[in-house]
This record gives sequence, C-alpha cells and structure tokens, in this order.
Amino acid sequence: MNDWRRARVAPERTHHLVEGEPLYAARFDEVLAFHAPGLAPVRCGSAAWHIDARGEPAYARRFQRTFGFYEGRAAVSSAEGWHHIVADGAELYPARYSWCGNYQDSRCVVRDSDGRYGHIDEAGRPVYAARWRYAGDYRDGIAVAQGEDGRSTHIDAGGELVHGRWFRDLDVFHKGFARARDDQGWMHVDGCGQPVYAQRFAMVEPFYNGQARVERFDGSLEVIDEDGRTVTVLRTTLRSLW
Repeated sequence: MNDWRRARVAPERTHHLVEGEPLYAARFDEVLAFHAPGLAPVRCGSAAWHIDARGEPAYARRFQRTFGFYEGRAAVSSAEGWHHIVADGAELYPARYSWCGNYQDSRCVVRDSDGRYGHIDEAGRPVYAARWRYAGDYRDGIAVAQGEDGRSTHIDAGGELVHGRWFRDLDVFHKGFARARDDQGWMHVDGCGQPVYAQRFAMVEPFYNGQARVERFDGSLEVIDEDGRTVTVLRTTLRSLW
C-alpha cells in the first residue's frame, strides 16, 4: 500500500489524510508524518508507537515518545532512555542516551548522560572517541561540532577536523558554503573555512542559486552574490520605517 506516500497530517493532528479523506478509521492524540518504510509515529496518552497505512500498530512495543524513520531507523524514548529501533520495533543497539537525533548520511548525533554530544554509525557504534559540547547532523559527510570554549568547527565522517578553523557560531555546508559567525559578525565561508568576502552582517541566510539574503547591522536587508556584492536592496534601515 503506497497511500502513505501521499498522506498528510490532518489539521487536528489526530490522523492522516489522503486528498482530504481519512487514510484509516483510528484516531490518536497526536500523529507525525509517514516516512519510509511506510510508518508514522503516533501517541495515545502516555504510550507512543508507529502505525502502518491502515492505522495498525507496526509492532507490539510501546514507548514514551516516537519519531520518524530516517534511513530505516527511528528515535524513541522510554523510561530507560533514548535509542533507535528498526521497523519491527527491535532495538538497533543496547545503549541508552539522554537524547537522540535522526540518522543522516549514515550517522546520528546523540547526547550522553554527561551532556556531551557525539555521533554513532549505522549499527549504533560510536564513530569517534571525542565528545563535544554540541554536535549537529551530517550533511554530505560534514557536521558542526562545538568545543569546550563554545566555539564551533567542522568535522568529517570520521570525527576529524575538516579545516581546523573555529567560529562563534557555524552551520553545515550548503552548496559549497557555510554560514559562520566570528567576533565581527556573520558571513559565508568556503570548504577551507575561509571567508568568501570581507563584510560581516547581523544575519546571513544560506546561498540559494548563487545569492543569499542578509541583514546589515543597521537593520537593512539585501541580497548578495557569492562575492559579497549587493544584488538588490530589500529594506533600508529600520529607523526609516518608523
């Protein structure tokens, strides 16, 4: 049954719809979106599990929270802690964490009982020994990791530093560039962690087809190209708007 691919969460968030019609008769306290292999997280009272496109439980187990399947694995929480399961409800690994993310690029970020972040592989094994103050999802084999001093850098799929440059704040790479913030403000950096232009901004968005929306420190908004040149002005200073 492939109707789950067209299913959308109903406005009441109690069931799923396909072209405005209920996909099944059951109703829940909360549902989330379907993901491959055709399962959706649901919750009734204090129990949470996954259902198929008929609204039937995918397995007998129950959890405190369930989330969507990504790369065939779903994050769940129970009284013992957070971990991942596969489609039949079986545990992917025996370890428990204080929080788990979703699998991306065959890696998943987890937080241990000491509040430190790391990544596990497809089998739930730690990818590297280091632990970070914070770490994010991988995209194209690179993730952001925050050190003890609060500054962030990029790490590769094995946990090694990509360029060794550190920033006050940092994002993953998107189409070859990453949003980064140093002591002077926000900018874009290349794969070597080098700024691609000299200016700094109060805010920058990722590049979209070679251009990015940015906010200057006076509140003005504009669009810049990949060399930092202004393409168009979207708003003058905020002071002139009042």
